[in-house]
Amino acid sequence: MKNRIVVKVGSNVLTRQDGKLDVTRVSALVDQVAWLRREGYEVILVSSGAVACGRRELTVDHSLDSVEQRQLFSAVGQVKLVGLYYDLFREFGIHVGQVLTMKENFEPGEQYSNQRACMNVMLENDVLPIVNENDTVSVTELMFTDNDELSGLIAQMMEADTLILLSNIDGIYTGHPDDPASELIRVVEPECDLSHYIKAEKSAFGRGGMHSKYTTATSVQHAGIRVIIANGEREDILINLIKNQENVPHTEFQPCN
Repeated sequence: MKNRIVVKVGSNVLTRQDGKLDVTRVSALVDQVAWLRREGYEVILVSSGAVACGRRELTVDHSLDSVEQRQLFSAVGQVKLVGLYYDLFREFGIHVGQVLTMKENFEPGEQYSNQRACMNVMLENDVLPIVNENDTVSVTELMFTDNDELSGLIAQMMEADTLILLSNIDGIYTGHPDDPASELIRVVEPECDLSHYIKAEKSAFGRGGMHSKYTTATSVQHAGIRVIIANGEREDILINLIKNQENVPHTEFQPCN
């Protein structure tokens, strides 16, 4: 059986300083996912970036509220984002499929079963699922907290072996990452409480932050799935996590047995 990995890449990894999509970073990510597949891994990609992609594509000369912006930019941007992934993965002969989902699809029942069956048949036929929240419909209380939560639910639903959360910092520290006295926490064993190290702050262009990643990681860890938080801005981070993990800065949550 193949080793199944869910890779979640956040908005802060995929965007530039101005909040628009970093196409070079997307291309580098695709190269790494293609390498994972060549090495025999099954990959499910949970990708943010639709809103950033829409913002890059569309100029609006009148004011929109936050919900309108999210709906408009995500509707335009999701098409552009998946088209970009399609073109980049095609260079490696990899077929991709889009899965847009909502929080209610993870309630027990027919929608949950249909969603899992869809992704299973994609994997069985060597199609790479690219998952994102359906931002055009999911607003206010219907939204996931962020794509960290979504990726954790996908990892559990698809019985993944590993969930990799790519952020713009190396992992969880004992203090602020910029403080020289702070140390990177490399291994988190089950039942180890790190909440006193976590501040509930959001990322610059996404809805998440380290608090969200910690919450997702502990939940997925208790489901028996290994979780790695790492810096998606590091060159070849996914490849190095597989080939040379002990020398790559990251935080690993060891799964419960």
